[in-house]
Amino acid sequence: MSLAGKTILLTGGTGTFGRKFTELVLRDHDPKAIRVFSRDELKQYNMRIDFDDDPRLKFLIGDVRDRDRLYRAMNGVDIVLHAAALKQVPSCEYNPFEAVKTNILGAQNVIESAIDNGVQKVIALSTDKAVNPVNLYGATKLCAEKLFIQGNAYTGGRPPRMSCVRYGNVVGSRGSVVEVFMKQRMTGTITITDERMTRFWITQKQAVEFVIMCIDLMQGGEVFVPKLPSMKTIDLADVIAPGAEKQIVGVRPGEKIDEVLLTEEESRHTLEFETFYLIEPEHKFWNLEQPDGSGGKPLPDGFRYTSRDNGWIMTKDELRSLFGELETV
Repeated sequence: MSLAGKTILLTGGTGTFGRKFTELVLRDHDPKAIRVFSRDELKQYNMRIDFDDDPRLKFLIGDVRDRDRLYRAMNGVDIVLHAAALKQVPSCEYNPFEAVKTNILGAQNVIESAIDNGVQKVIALSTDKAVNPVNLYGATKLCAEKLFIQGNAYTGGRPPRMSCVRYGNVVGSRGSVVEVFMKQRMTGTITITDERMTRFWITQKQAVEFVIMCIDLMQGGEVFVPKLPSMKTIDLADVIAPGAEKQIVGVRPGEKIDEVLLTEEESRHTLEFETFYLIEPEHKFWNLEQPDGSGGKPLPDGFRYTSRDNGWIMTKDELRSLFGELETV
């Protein structure tokens, strides 16, 4: 599905993903309009200035908790990208009711508004923390995934088709470990929660390009998982702040040593492609003969995709190259 001439609604559009998605789609895909839907008028104002008041950008103040506002915002929309979420783990732990209202009830509001407005396709952004979640943020994103996949049961074969994209840490996103280490290196001391910790790693550009590809491939009901490199957090600290003292502070509540993008149970109904995995739904609305499954191969029994055992751990030189690119952006 080409994005050219399409009207796209982007929830959480002033966030890290939203800004990069807007940049690349305006530059390369010539949409009719991108509606940036978010709560913060200052961020919208700054984004409008940064994009030189591009006439294809429409800024809509609203909250995904407000179904009526979403309903109005989706009128005439072809594609919805759902990126709005409360995502900081400590914040969600301390404000659990708010996390549920935004990440779960907000997802339901997006789905119902998209169905009622006849949107063609909806993709929701998920996270590795939704897999075997150990914190409330991950649990709310797991619920959101289930809502979007099972939301296809409400459409009766009509639009919209709804799918999810699940990936790992985004390089340079707000509140990321890169941002923390860059601030800490000025003090000469880096805090490490655990020397064994690993994380999946994806750049902003890669995340956006993967989502755009999935919009084209999706049939409705899939979870798309890109094949990603991993990094050791302690190696990243060495690259960002060479020579700095490392202070081990212990694993924080709700934090894992390693992340998982694909479980053994999911692998039983997953197809492997060259650059991604496609988790098929296990329910009747899924047509196994749909074309996006062509060329994929089943995974071996017991397959599990983790940040420690994925066979693609970035070296310090690779991290230096990536970090150097990030500093010049």
